[in-house]
This record gives sequence, structure tokens and C-alpha cells, in this order.
Amino acid sequence: MKISAGDIRVGDVLEYNNKLWAVLKVQHVKPGKGGAFAQVEMKALKDAQKLNERFRTEETVEKVYLEDVDFQYLYRDGDDLYFMNQSTFEQIQLPVDVVGESARFLEDGMSVKVCLYENTPISAKLPQTVVLEIVEAEPVVKGQTAASSYKPATLSNGVKVLVPQHIDAGIKVVINTADGSYVERAK
Repeated sequence: MKISAGDIRVGDVLEYNNKLWAVLKVQHVKPGKGGAFAQVEMKALKDAQKLNERFRTEETVEKVYLEDVDFQYLYRDGDDLYFMNQSTFEQIQLPVDVVGESARFLEDGMSVKVCLYENTPISAKLPQTVVLEIVEAEPVVKGQTAASSYKPATLSNGVKVLVPQHIDAGIKVVINTADGSYVERAK
């Protein structure tokens, strides 16, 4: 679908120079002289190459239609992850690097949104947060102030995170899957 360069928004996926690009940043500029333009920062979906491009507002770009489909995570085999479509029960295989850093938070049976372009999977999105148990936490250092000090801890899946001083082993916590940061103590 062709759209005006002035309508490009963060999160759009564009087809440009025979590649698919995710839009990371957009700045619309109207200089005193000359025509308005959009300065767009994009990242290639296949190889993570970054590109800064300037489009005049009267130019058109190809916005691609992506379909988000619910899949269930099944298992990992080496560098491949296996998922099952929850409506057709069809199974697909994705390389770990397609899922990215958040793959370390995948759990058996977890519901994941797989992004398809012309029935080809190009990315996978985990839930925004997961609840995991702390299995090991360093003891509190005496004399340290309570004002936003964090200590290292190990989660039940083996991932190391920073947690507040009052969190000890055996406590369940909510973790952000995008960056692996502590959110809050689980209820």
C-alpha cells in the first residue's frame, strides 16, 4: 500500500530498496526555505542494518501489511525455536536471532505473536512481562542506603537480573521481556 512520506509513523514496516525496514524514528521537518521532508531512521528486518533516509513529503513509500498471528512456543532445538499456530495447529521454526534477546524468557506453552509477511514469519513478540522466581540473590550489604540500590539475582530460567535490596531467593518477580529489567514483586 502506497502512503505519503508525511504519513510515515514509528512502528511502520516499509519496503524500500527491495528490503523490509522497521521505522524506528521519524522527524517531520518544515524548513524556512524549500519543501518539507521526513527524516526517517529505519532498521532492516533481515540483517539489522540501520539506515537514515530523507523523504520529501510529496514522495510515496510502500507500507507493507503485516499479520500478527497467535502461536504457542513449543521447544528449542539448538539455534532454532519451534512454535505452533493456535488456530491451524501448523508448526513453524524460527532462528533464535529472529526473536532476539527476549528469547531467553520463552517458556513452554507461552503464547507469542508471530509477525507474518506474505505467510513468511519475520519476527516474534513475547508478552510484555513474565513472572519468574528468584533462585539466588546476593545478601544485603550493611550500610547501603535504601534509595534505589539494586543487587544481582538469578531467575529460575538462569537469567541474571538486578533487583531491589528487599528481594530474596524464593520470591516471584515480574520481569520486562524487552530489556530484562525488574518491574515489581509478583502478587
